[in-house]
This record gives sequence, C-alpha cells and structure tokens, in this order.
Amino acid sequence: MSWHVYLLECNDGSLYCGVTTDPERRLEEHNGLRPGGARYTRARRPVRLAACVEQPDRSAALRLEADIKKTPRAGKVKRLLDAGETDETRLVPQGDTNHRFCATGQACEMDAG
Repeated sequence: MSWHVYLLECNDGSLYCGVTTDPERRLEEHNGLRPGGARYTRARRPVRLAACVEQPDRSAALRLEADIKKTPRAGKVKRLLDAGETDETRLVPQGDTNHRFCATGQACEMDAG
C-alpha cells in the first residue's frame, strides 16, 4: 500500500497538509462529498488539491508531513514538489483541472467551482 502526502488550498486561501492512502477519496471527504474530512477544512470549503506526492511507506509520509507543517507558507508547495523528485518518492500524476500543480510542478488551470 502506498502513502501520499497532500497539500490542500482552502477557499479562504489557507493551506492544509495531510497523509492518506487514497488522495481522491480524501479530497472528496474534505469537500463534504463523503463522510469524514478534517474539522479545519469543513469550514473552508471548497478545497483544492495543491500538490501530492507518493511516499514509500506511512513512516516516510508522516515525516514529510511534519516537515511540510514546519515549513513557512511560501515554501510549502515547493518543498512538497521537491520531495517528489527524489528516487524513493514520486509525484502523483494530476491531469485534471481540479489541481493547482501537476506532476511537472507547473501550475495547472484551477477549476472555478
């Protein structure tokens, strides 16, 4: 089972970082489309996936999440995308327009809704 570290951009512009085994399911939970989701994002919907990287195991994912949470806001997305460029991690392909950053690290179109 692979683990992912993800960064969400909330409707109020704030960022939320978490770990999951299923990024699509977790995004639906944060947006209220499924039961679950964090209390923090519940009041800041809709949320959009800003970046997501796969980690080799839960331990690595939790370490990266802790590191991202300590990183100043301006460097959070870059730090996460940089982590996806190492040999033991990889970026999750993100082709739809609901994501702000794609696997290349280039900005994607954002869905207005």
